[in-house]
Amino acid sequence: MNPAFSVIFFTSMSGMGYGLAFWLALEWAMDRSMSPWLGGLGLGLALALIVAGLLSSTFHLGHPERAWRAYSQWRSSWLSREGVAATASLPALAGLWLAWVMGWNGAFWVAVALAGAALAVLTVLCTGMIYQSLKPVAAWTSALTTPIYLLYGAVTGGYAATAFASWFGQEWTVLTIVVLVLTMALGLAKQAYWRRAATAVATTPETATGLGHIGQVRQLEAPHVTDNYITREMGFRVARKHASKLRRIAIGVGLTLPGAMALLALVLPAGAGWLLALAALTSLAGAVVERWLFFAEARHAVTSFYGQR
Repeated sequence: MNPAFSVIFFTSMSGMGYGLAFWLALEWAMDRSMSPWLGGLGLGLALALIVAGLLSSTFHLGHPERAWRAYSQWRSSWLSREGVAATASLPALAGLWLAWVMGWNGAFWVAVALAGAALAVLTVLCTGMIYQSLKPVAAWTSALTTPIYLLYGAVTGGYAATAFASWFGQEWTVLTIVVLVLTMALGLAKQAYWRRAATAVATTPETATGLGHIGQVRQLEAPHVTDNYITREMGFRVARKHASKLRRIAIGVGLTLPGAMALLALVLPAGAGWLLALAALTSLAGAVVERWLFFAEARHAVTSFYGQR
């Protein structure tokens, strides 16, 4: 499928934002004496990433002014549920930001922090389920699709959270070790996803027509003599050699390099803040590459009608 910049930007930036918000909310709930500067800057960045991502997603719509209608289908649509969860998460996280900066630390605000963390997870989960529930794209129906979305948010946001914690003199080593474990889990999950995607086929001309028992089905004439919207958007294909190279970049830049810098930060804590900040940036860059491939390699079942196998 044709990778739309708005969707890539939304899923990667808001994923990192929700991951950062999740870790910071949990940290504040456990230790409410943390620096207000950490909350003001760290959680402020998380909210900025979330809002920027949500706004960019509207540019993918043919009629952005009608985006509000998506909320009405929450009973059956994961896209609608994502919108509801994202909208609910903003007041909770904004309230936590205000409480953190102002020094309010009562039980009510702890509940707000935990609600914000839970809504952050729920929003990313809904984003993953949007794609996992699309049966016409066989690669996306993998049970790994949603966990990978959650892991990318936890990893990219986790590296950012450890960087902020280090800068403001808070405990950061435990979270760094947790993020390293999640990084390894994400690498294994992504490799398993790619192995399954290599053989996943939603439909073929044989299965669509029911004539597979006779032999290979081929068209006498193409449906169109020129490209159209479907062939441009649904029939986008990336060369195998380019896909292999981009996969190595996604793993190397997005997972291996950040992991190595995080390990180095544990060994050389004096420069941990900058090392972890670089780890956050490289993990986000790798996430963008992975997200581009996620769409570019997806094969929609409708392409079988146009002779693609």
